[in-house]
This record gives sequence, structure tokens and C-alpha cells, in this order.
Amino acid sequence: MTKLWNNPDNFREEMLEGFVAANGRYVRRVPGASGVMAVDAPRNGRVSLLVGGGGGHYPAFCGYVGPGIASAAAMGEIFASPSVEQVYLVTKAVASEAGVLYCYGNYTGDVLNFDMAAEMCALEGINVRSVQVWDDVASAPKGEEEKRRGVAGDFFVFKIAGASAARGDTLATVEAI
Repeated sequence: MTKLWNNPDNFREEMLEGFVAANGRYVRRVPGASGVMAVDAPRNGRVSLLVGGGGGHYPAFCGYVGPGIASAAAMGEIFASPSVEQVYLVTKAVASEAGVLYCYGNYTGDVLNFDMAAEMCALEGINVRSVQVWDDVASAPKGEEEKRRGVAGDFFVFKIAGASAARGDTLATVEAI
């Protein structure tokens, strides 16, 4: 078999349900949202790392959730950024008193939606910071680094930030690292 086709009307939901069913010892659905979170999230005194992006990059963002890496992932539709509401709902589910760090690629939709969700969370007293990943030499030529989308660099940034958060570093330290 080379392809698995889901119903396009509920592709994202079917994908999330299947992913959680196969990986239930590590992740669970975020109630009422398009996302997954680590079974032990949020952890008191620990920064929560939230990653995310479009569905269709499988298992991509969901696959980064687990011990020593991301606390949660917000998922958009196929090749579309998660909405502001989805990022906000996932953030609320994993927020701890230590704060939340967003890590996402340098895609316009991700930048706009994660940043707006961070503003909404700030209004509720949730400390959120963001790191855009654009370490990707293939998506823009030298001299146009600000256009790089982060495809190749995502994993390394997510893993390093997740390890820092798991170690118990502060939000400022996790962000800086």
C-alpha cells in the first residue's frame, strides 16, 4: 500500500483520533481542540512547549509530543496553519505557572495565528513566548534568510527546547536556548 485516504471532510479529526489510539501511552487529545498533549502535561513548575502547524505533514507535529520534547501540538487543516482559536485552546490546556513556549515555522499563517493566540493568553495572565524557526537553507537563498521557513530546523529546535523545559529551566532560559 502506498497511500491511505481519509474522508476529506474530517481528515484532521480522523488523523488525530488514529494517532492518539496508536500512541495513547504518550499522548491524549486536547479536549475540545484540534491538538494533542503529553499524558503528563501540564507539569507543575515546568515550562510547556507547544509546537504546531498544518495537518498533512504526518506525523510531524503530533509526533513531536512526548517525554523530553513538546508538551503539546496544535494542528491545522491539511497544509494550513492551526487557527488562533485552536492554538489558544491547546495553550490553555497545557499552561503551567512556569509559562508556555511556542515553537513554529516561519509561515505567515503560523506567525499570525500563534502570535495572536499569545496575545489572547497574555490577557488572561498566561506567560507565553514565541520562537520562530527559520533554520532552513533550502527554502530561501543566501541574503534572504528571513524568508526561510524552518522545515529542516524544526526538529532540532523543538528537541533542544523540550530538553531544556524537561530539565526545569525557566521560560526565559528555554526561549534563549
